[in-house]
Amino acid sequence: MFELLPPPPADPLWDLAAEFGTDTRPERLNLVLGVYRDHTGVTPVMAAVREAEIRLAERSASKEYRGLSGNAAFNRAMLSMVLGATGGAGRAAAVQTVAGTGALRLLADLVRRTRPGATVWISDPAYVNHRPILEAAGLTVRTYSWLDAEGCSDTAGMLRDLRDARRDDVVLLQGCCHNPSGVELSFEAWEALAELAEHNGWVPFIDLAYHGLGDGLEADLRATRMLAMRVPEMLIAVSCSKNFGLYSDRTGCAVVLGPSGQALRHAETSLQNIARTLYSMPPEHGAAVVTTILEDEGLRAMWRSELDVMRGRITANRADLVAHLDGLGCADQARPLSRQKGMFSTLPLTPDQMRELREEFAIYGTASGRINIAGISAHRIPYLARGIAAVLGTVDRVRTVQSAVS
Repeated sequence: MFELLPPPPADPLWDLAAEFGTDTRPERLNLVLGVYRDHTGVTPVMAAVREAEIRLAERSASKEYRGLSGNAAFNRAMLSMVLGATGGAGRAAAVQTVAGTGALRLLADLVRRTRPGATVWISDPAYVNHRPILEAAGLTVRTYSWLDAEGCSDTAGMLRDLRDARRDDVVLLQGCCHNPSGVELSFEAWEALAELAEHNGWVPFIDLAYHGLGDGLEADLRATRMLAMRVPEMLIAVSCSKNFGLYSDRTGCAVVLGPSGQALRHAETSLQNIARTLYSMPPEHGAAVVTTILEDEGLRAMWRSELDVMRGRITANRADLVAHLDGLGCADQARPLSRQKGMFSTLPLTPDQMRELREEFAIYGTASGRINIAGISAHRIPYLARGIAAVLGTVDRVRTVQSAVS
């Protein structure tokens, strides 16, 4: 049977991560995978998470099945956090999922069941897993513009493209901290999207994976909450991997906003049925940790404070990289980086230049130029800047490598 399988496509991110794992050069830098690392290069367990886990261990609750929707208290906490006091939580249903990826897949399958002829629109460029997830659910995918020639937000191009989105189509939008570009929409652009969705009848599908790491939790959720107040239907995929540091605990939530209680009940039941055929029910631990944090005033304040520190370090890393590039004669190339937000930045390098960066300087990013700005220690930023400048031809390549090894 397996001999009949065609050669499978490679996963570009994990293949690069595997290549990094075999690289023995002492100067190597892994900026591929989207994980936050502190100044020591470690992905920390947040203090609020540790305290929540201690309390859960002391409580020794039963490990009985939770049900197809997962942890109900977690789902309520997610609705409250994401939708806030907008009133959207009152017309929304939530189902716990296996991380944000699971939420994306469940909601994609829901679209396929309810709107089999729908097209889902994604940004160009898009998160590397958006298209595979949507196409695996049997959906047609089209793209809309995201960046202009200068690496800034192409709002006019995006709105022009999405005028072709038909009634009952779905438009996938990253709620903040766009992956891979780091380029944000202005709030005025979000309002124009809301107006277009209202007029043309397409459904917004919001991917929330980095809220809290851009401008702050409330600011990063502002656009999602505004859309929830203006459109009759909306889908939201929520991840707790980045802002709670629960990467391997796979904690997420699928949210549906609808016009009536009956519609929400049908949507929730459909999500439960889809989950039943995929993994039955999600794991409890991460959801219990998040619920413990969000339901306790002290832990919630501790978590928000830690999240602010993480955001501050990401912002400082980006500013430091821009400053070093400026000093190395790359001011024009650094300018777009200064406007980007969140964990990722897109370098002004071609795929061939990214390959040179990897092969000559052991700096690993994706072929598209994406690097994880949250994954580098501050003392390594000068070397990263020199590697970029060397590839761009403004500093000597040999001296760049020597400076890292010496």
